[in-house]
Amino acid sequence: MSTKALGILITTSVFYDYGVSAFNMPFQTSKISRSADVDLHVSRRQGRRRSSRVSMSAIIDPTVVTKEEYKDICGDIYSQEEMMKRLERSNYLYPKHVEVINDFDDVVGTMVDNVLLETGEKSWQPQDYLPDMSQDNWLDEVSELRECAASLPDDIMVILVGDMVTEEALPTYQTLLNTFEGCDDPTGVTETNWAKWSRGWTSEENRHGDLLNKYLYLGGRCNMRSIEVTIQHLITSGFNPGAQKDPYRGFVYTSFQERATKISHGNVGKLARDAGDMGLFRVCSKIAADEGRHEKAYQKFCEEILERDPDGLLAVFGDMMRGQIVMPAELMTDGKDEKLYENFSAVAQRLGVYTAIDYADIIGHLVKRWDLENLEGLSSEGEKERDYLCKLPTRYKKLAERSMNRKKGPNEEVINMQPFGWVFDREVQC
Repeated sequence: MSTKALGILITTSVFYDYGVSAFNMPFQTSKISRSADVDLHVSRRQGRRRSSRVSMSAIIDPTVVTKEEYKDICGDIYSQEEMMKRLERSNYLYPKHVEVINDFDDVVGTMVDNVLLETGEKSWQPQDYLPDMSQDNWLDEVSELRECAASLPDDIMVILVGDMVTEEALPTYQTLLNTFEGCDDPTGVTETNWAKWSRGWTSEENRHGDLLNKYLYLGGRCNMRSIEVTIQHLITSGFNPGAQKDPYRGFVYTSFQERATKISHGNVGKLARDAGDMGLFRVCSKIAADEGRHEKAYQKFCEEILERDPDGLLAVFGDMMRGQIVMPAELMTDGKDEKLYENFSAVAQRLGVYTAIDYADIIGHLVKRWDLENLEGLSSEGEKERDYLCKLPTRYKKLAERSMNRKKGPNEEVINMQPFGWVFDREVQC
């Protein structure tokens, strides 16, 4: 049976190599392809031949075909409402946890409205802190930025690069958020509060890597290709924070990690200020402020969980603390230095940007923020976890101080210098 007899009109939208075409071309064909897309060549336009992709959708006259014929030609077609229902999860690894987080959906909506900043013209953008290349005085502004950047020692540059690389791996982090059961965004435009939070958080975080990347590029102090290779490796490698699709674990992790990131950016800014780069100080301070807002939101989510399922969250928190909070850039490599993250972390520790003491202090902050010492209504297991967590900050801090202040052996007096490809293989003390 021909398509004309079936009453099928095929509409094509042609997308040229140089962009979206301005026309749709209706035509009839005697053959139906089961594929939604076909490649073809379109005849010359403006004197050149270009390859294009044609997207075809069939509009069927329901009066001339049966339901079986329609399904055979076009497959199943669902309304938006039907599609959302089909995408809803019915089986979970953590059904109780999903029930709990759904119970404070209104709080998530409040976080979307009050914690996330407005988008568009009212929000800050990287360009607000960078030379405007469209202005006549752009060269003067770039020269001023480069002059300030020249005052920074290589060890600060290494930490700045490491922080920027971590921020640029944002696709991995949004992917992680979408694995938390009950918090996902199955269509990419889902209108749930959790999906809105995920997209809004991502849009704000996206500015951080953009801003630091452009600053480093304009500063001229770094090997940008080596940095770009590192970013690509890190996104490709991914990372596993041990969330296991559990929203409880996910929000304990983000409560910890957002605070750690805030501390790191803030301390880099202070080092830049002391070195004479006030522009970088403002950049790092702005990014740290974002991290601080996000930190409060994730900690609020955990607070809401504690009100509904204190035993559940304490079990997760305690289990995660018995292990270790994995840093998101732990798999970073430039393709040459297999110990790049270890060396980067050593420089950060030496400069006081992020240390074992900070790690202990974050645990202490969370214990205090969630008022664990006064938490009531716990089971016997919950009480054990609470006691363990309340004592942990002091114990961990003592271990951290002992490790940092221990007397060095005779073989450790030699200063450890390591080359970093990010700064053209110049050696930096670790």
